[in-house]
Amino acid sequence: MSDSVPTPPDGWKHTGVRVATGDQLGVVTATTPGMDRAVAIDRARMGAQKLWAGTVHIHANAKTGAHHHGPLESVIYVVSGRARMRWGEKLEFTAEAGPGDFIYVPPFVPHQEINASSEETLSCVLVRSDSDAVVVNLEIEPVEKPEGVAWIDPIHKS
Repeated sequence: MSDSVPTPPDGWKHTGVRVATGDQLGVVTATTPGMDRAVAIDRARMGAQKLWAGTVHIHANAKTGAHHHGPLESVIYVVSGRARMRWGEKLEFTAEAGPGDFIYVPPFVPHQEINASSEETLSCVLVRSDSDAVVVNLEIEPVEKPEGVAWIDPIHKS
């Protein structure tokens, strides 16, 4: 076994791999109207020290206010529907993502999450880089029309 982590007394039976089944996710009560979040992995449920993972279902036309997540990194995987993200000091940038797309939100980036559909629920898997929730609400009114930015990472430029 690894030299840095001793094997626990149970031989990892109860402290090793665990499964959070989809029908037993924990409801997140502190949530945004129009959004239903559920936690799969966090410190309380699984003992996670550096991750939070769960689901979010965003009702048609729903959106968050402007906010950031402090030093946390976030990854959003779109399962179904259409996500629109706005970000920047004045929420001046925008991009959309659909099923199978990943969205990365760096630390401290002011952003707004939007369901781009007026008819369909947006369903996503959300992972954050810490088990503690950090949400800093911001008083930002967009002062200019959002500027579209293609979802292209630096390695796969068009």
